[in-house]
Amino acid sequence: MKSDVEELMPRLLPVEFGAAAEDLDPNGPPRNPREYLRQVQLEASLCPEVVVAQIDPKKLKKKQTINASVASCHAAPEGFCPSLSWQQHQVGNFSDVRQSIAKNRNHWSGHTLDDNVLMPKLTDEEGWKKFCLGETVHLGSLSCKTDDEPEPALDYSKVGFPPFLTIVSRLNQSTVLMVMEVLIDWFEEHEFAPQLGRWLYALLACLEKPLLPEAHSSIRQLARRCAQLRSTLESQGDEKLPALNLLICLVARYFEQNDLVDQPD
Repeated sequence: MKSDVEELMPRLLPVEFGAAAEDLDPNGPPRNPREYLRQVQLEASLCPEVVVAQIDPKKLKKKQTINASVASCHAAPEGFCPSLSWQQHQVGNFSDVRQSIAKNRNHWSGHTLDDNVLMPKLTDEEGWKKFCLGETVHLGSLSCKTDDEPEPALDYSKVGFPPFLTIVSRLNQSTVLMVMEVLIDWFEEHEFAPQLGRWLYALLACLEKPLLPEAHSSIRQLARRCAQLRSTLESQGDEKLPALNLLICLVARYFEQNDLVDQPD
């Protein structure tokens, strides 16, 4: 009995096999075109009508669906908004940094890294957090040191590796975006730290324009988080304020997210 599909979709190559079909060896190579077509028909008849793919969710990358939020930033408290001239100056400096990185990328990427610089794999999110922020910031493992104790040698595993040009020049756009997303997600649940600010500035300097949708969403998330944290500061003298203003300024003015721009009084 023919299936519904066969009734609705007639064969493109109708072939009459007759008694010769009884001599067909389904496991052997076809001896002529008719045997080949018959083998194809037999194989198709063994396939189930509905096939369900066995997918391992762990292998799917996060954030496959990009939702670009258009939510605006918290307005700067009175006296916390930088002047227009300050913002324009920072954008100019940032543009010069980007041009310098682009011009000298091949030169710096050719330098050999020190033996202690072990860059994480692309998918190692925890490794990148420790690499950029250090265990002290990422894990919050602050230690108490007395004045009598000698100053320990600089341990980058504890304080994080700075975004040296020899490091950031090796990052392609996929890695730049992935590391930036990892750090911004970390920032959503933690306070601002100098290591975070240095890396976010460096990654923004390496971010190519025009922006991909996921990059657009990430930098807006960064600006909103900076503005939210800025709104909680109690003093204009807070050491975090210039860095927060700078990141908001770059996202809004250099990357043209105009609805997030700080408007001085």
